[in-house]
Amino acid sequence: MSFKGRDILSTVDMSKEDFLEIMKVTGKMEELTKKEPVSNLLSDKIVAVLFMEPSTRTRLSFETAIHRLGAKAITVASAASSSAAKGETLADTAMTLDGYVDAIIVRQPQTGGARIMADAAKAPVINGGDGAGQHPTQALLDLYTILKEKGTLENLKIAMVGDLKYGRTVHSLSYAMAPFSPKEYIYCAPEELQMPEEIVKDMADRSIPVRKTADISEALQADIIYMTRIQRERFEDPAQYERLKGSFVLTRDLVKQGNPNISVMHPLPRVDEITTDVDDLPNAAYFRQAHNGVYLRMALLAMVTGRA
Repeated sequence: MSFKGRDILSTVDMSKEDFLEIMKVTGKMEELTKKEPVSNLLSDKIVAVLFMEPSTRTRLSFETAIHRLGAKAITVASAASSSAAKGETLADTAMTLDGYVDAIIVRQPQTGGARIMADAAKAPVINGGDGAGQHPTQALLDLYTILKEKGTLENLKIAMVGDLKYGRTVHSLSYAMAPFSPKEYIYCAPEELQMPEEIVKDMADRSIPVRKTADISEALQADIIYMTRIQRERFEDPAQYERLKGSFVLTRDLVKQGNPNISVMHPLPRVDEITTDVDDLPNAAYFRQAHNGVYLRMALLAMVTGRA
């Protein structure tokens, strides 16, 4: 199975075999990093890192992955410092970058924007997040984290909590875990922020049991609880954000009342939805999850450039 030249835009169009191959290569990259912190695997490659929305973990883990593979990064860290500020289209940006680099990583606020760039560019495009749409590399590192924490991806009960309407991480995760026969998805959110109905329907069409609730105690009976923040930047009405922002707060006491083997995940950054007294519990996987992002993104870069 070759990923050479392939765009990584969404988890919706990936097969179970795709996911398993990516997990295998990610494991190899973790081992490579332990033996050889900086390799020369991509020493002849240049990668564009184009971030038109704020980011810490995604951008820096991609840049770390690039450096650990021996490649070079050219980075645009905000929309204001790119020609998007002058009105350049995403397609024109992609066609320009095609003459500069071997791969393009992009985060920008337009849902479907990464696909526009992929359609315009010959170089492989990796979607680092497109508005309220998809965040495939986050979902893939989430799969790798679940595999490491649980020893399997099969037949797990997964609760997703918080902003499920705008949360591209949970949209992507729902599709990424779907081929592994989840025991149940528990979608825990205020009604205004529940999972979009088209995703709920897609999961039902795949015979995945779905439970919608606003009670976090139900979510705590899962194998994985995936917390998300209420995203201020997705709200047009600040008053609605203020009303909903503290809907769910996971505390140490709550974790201890739930499934004793539950793993707590979060794509970060957190605001107030997980209290810091959870951090030293063995259940708390979110910083391990963030670190796994480097290995996963190394794997994708090596795969789309034909080196893995």
